Amino acid sequence: MFRSLRRALCAAAAALLLILAGVGAQTVHADPAAPEDRAAAPRAGYWHTSGRQMLDAAGQPVRIAGINWFGFETANYTPHGLWARDYKSMIDQMKSLGYNTIRLPYSDDLFKSGTVPNSIDFSGGKNADLQGLGSLQIMDRIVAYAGQVGLKVVLDRHRPDAAGQSALWYTSAVPESTWIANLKALATRYKGNSTVVGIDLHNEPHDPACWGCGDTTRDWRLAAQRAGNAVLSVNPDLLIFVEGVQTFNGVSGWWGGNLMGVAQYPVQLDVPNRVVYSAHDYATSVAQQSWFSDPSFPANMPGIWDKYWGYIFKQNIAPVWVGEFGTTLQSTIDQKWLAALVSYLRPTGTYGADSISWTFWSWNPNSGDTGGILKDDWTTVDTVKDGYLASVKAPGFPSGGGDPGDPGDPGGGTAACTAAYTVSSDWGGGFNAEVKVTNSGTVALKSWKTTWTWPGAQKVTSMWNASYTQSGSTVTAANADHNGTLAVGGSASFGFGGAPGGGGAPTVSCTAT
Repeated sequence: MFRSLRRALCAAAAALLLILAGVGAQTVHADPAAPEDRAAAPRAGYWHTSGRQMLDAAGQPVRIAGINWFGFETANYTPHGLWARDYKSMIDQMKSLGYNTIRLPYSDDLFKSGTVPNSIDFSGGKNADLQGLGSLQIMDRIVAYAGQVGLKVVLDRHRPDAAGQSALWYTSAVPESTWIANLKALATRYKGNSTVVGIDLHNEPHDPACWGCGDTTRDWRLAAQRAGNAVLSVNPDLLIFVEGVQTFNGVSGWWGGNLMGVAQYPVQLDVPNRVVYSAHDYATSVAQQSWFSDPSFPANMPGIWDKYWGYIFKQNIAPVWVGEFGTTLQSTIDQKWLAALVSYLRPTGTYGADSISWTFWSWNPNSGDTGGILKDDWTTVDTVKDGYLASVKAPGFPSGGGDPGDPGDPGGGTAACTAAYTVSSDWGGGFNAEVKVTNSGTVALKSWKTTWTWPGAQKVTSMWNASYTQSGSTVTAANADHNGTLAVGGSASFGFGGAPGGGGAPTVSCTAT
């Protein structure tokens, strides 16, 4: 409920520290028409809806199981963390953890000629291909690489400007006409590029926004129809993600999280099968709500979710996407809340893609409300937080390049892989490391297995995105369910902790099928 202020303060502090530290920034202007910066269209095609499911171009159900990576909507005008790491390494890590979609918040400031992206580290070759680019061109690069490795992107109009969120979709400085013009510009920019599967029209509408009241200055449902139709007029293949409001018929909830009005007043667009309803839901680390103190908590939560947005899925009205949810996990209440919500989203192993989609808030550790999947060093994974999401992660999507109908090499190609071992931190008593597996053969892989032998007494203490056995000093690690399939040239990573430190980086062998 109060996240807008905390995020803004967090972003401002980060930007100030980076400026004081002298992190380089390029004085450039966005060029939204630059064709050379457009990403090549990936091969999975666009999506559409059918009842409560999203379907790919082949008619197969798909599930968004993703992550929010914020920063474009702040005064940095680019995703956060580029002051610490290369953007490709972060996208690779997102994929290695089993996230298949990135929600990218942005503000309308990106379309202003004076907007200059800042706080990007170019030292040591990091982010080299972002030098000299404007914010929209940086977005192009991120979309391009995400599609190349098999991730999808949802663009989220998060704020009218970098100063903060707005209750309504317009302000005195950013009128509805500007909002719609910029949505159409993005839809046009990525037309034909199905990495961008859709646009979240406006983040967290809240009081005085209404749903179905008929007042065109406040009725978010009517505004979403106007904007959605404008987007589809230039790119009819996109999904239109529509968040809720705060209050409907006197019943209030989270900003953007109240979709009770859909039953009576559904969003109706000129192009059928394009609407996905988006809810936001949070725990006590964001704000208190009455249901957290109910004696039946957390058993009461499925009924709360049913009332606000879950009924849309259960009644087969439309797909539902929980575009934001998160917590610091510091309180027992929050831990119980997250476990209950993950169960409510329907585990992938049981329900497959016939489930509620989601993007967790957030990848960034610098969210004042929730923290992130990454810890403050922008590299180490919060394995506890990430572990809560394991059962609802979902398969990725075909990566860019190639023909989706290509059955592979009918003559019988070679299945092969290579593996690279990197120590990310070593404090003597223990260490963290990552292994990146790459398909070096001529056919797609169904599975892979790696083996290495330490020269000392090191033992694996925990591992994520792979399963392992250890015999003496020899470790064998095999792919998890979500990252075994690798296209030719594709890669996946897994990480682990071990002890003691000081073991260096052994040679890793890789076996593929």
